[in-house]
Amino acid sequence: MKKGELIKVGISVGDLNGIGAEVILKTFEDSRMLEFCTPVIFASIKTMSFFKKHLDSPINFHGINDISQIVEGKVNVLNVWKENVNIEFGKEDNEIGLFAVKSLEKATEALKNDTIDVLVTAPINKLTIQSDDFKFPGHTNYLAKELGGTSLMFMVTEELKVGLLTDHVPVKDVSKHITSKLITEKVETVYNSLVQDFRINKPRIAILGINPHAGDNGVIGEEDDTVVKPTLEKIREKGKLVYGPYSADSFFGSKNYKNFDAVIASYHDQGLIPFKTITFGDGVNYTAGLSKVRTSPDHGTAFEIAGKGKADEGSFKEAVFMAIKIFKNRKEYRKLSKNPLKTSSQKI
Repeated sequence: MKKGELIKVGISVGDLNGIGAEVILKTFEDSRMLEFCTPVIFASIKTMSFFKKHLDSPINFHGINDISQIVEGKVNVLNVWKENVNIEFGKEDNEIGLFAVKSLEKATEALKNDTIDVLVTAPINKLTIQSDDFKFPGHTNYLAKELGGTSLMFMVTEELKVGLLTDHVPVKDVSKHITSKLITEKVETVYNSLVQDFRINKPRIAILGINPHAGDNGVIGEEDDTVVKPTLEKIREKGKLVYGPYSADSFFGSKNYKNFDAVIASYHDQGLIPFKTITFGDGVNYTAGLSKVRTSPDHGTAFEIAGKGKADEGSFKEAVFMAIKIFKNRKEYRKLSKNPLKTSSQKI
């Protein structure tokens, strides 16, 4: 690419007591990554130098104090804080949580201002990020508030894409949250994402049932018959290829998922357990439905191996590539979707 054309990838560091910084370092130790993008890590050069030394990493950082100082061909580190950080690998620490939030907030601000093109977030600890000023259960909810849109947790690989009707909701409350309106909104978000972000012209979407055996005709719960089926029928009447509800227990084992472009699960574990079993290490968590592109690896902070040099960067690297791909696809979609008649009339 020509100078100035590389996509700027903003990176929030997540929980510094976890494996986030390690997978970031390992990803960009491969100098070929700088041919695809220009990374900007939102942390501090002092903090990232600690990880470089601790992990004996050959990586070289370019410290900057303003986003305008980004240099292509370098691993840029924007100094978000100046103070020393007391890092204790594997420990839940509210002070460390505050640094994770500072990184995320500064990176999100840059994303909103278009000074970075996409955001890739390293894993956070959902407990230690909580404070009087930050009361979100995770990245998805915070970014939905800041960026606007109908956010959806969308776990994706080239072969399998799984969205959720409900994400961080207690199992006992799942059925209360699933309404006809919610199903319609989530199907619309997944459909639009498949078209705009993944360039699938006529998506086929499968919906998993809420209850075992999708309710078994009302014997094991009525929600699938009274809420899910009628809603899907209305959606199909509008021309979308939406099928289900399918019994979740056999859907993945029978490889039925291969017949669809995406699957929408009713709740977190129903979708993420099979997704991570099938794709672990290659999966990416993509927040669909937002005005900007955000991805993250499909794993958490992994406190048990933090600081030991054992973390696998595969999923984080895939998250970087996926963010770049989606950004390009969206750009191409907007270009192709422009009204040719309007463009022509403007030239006359």
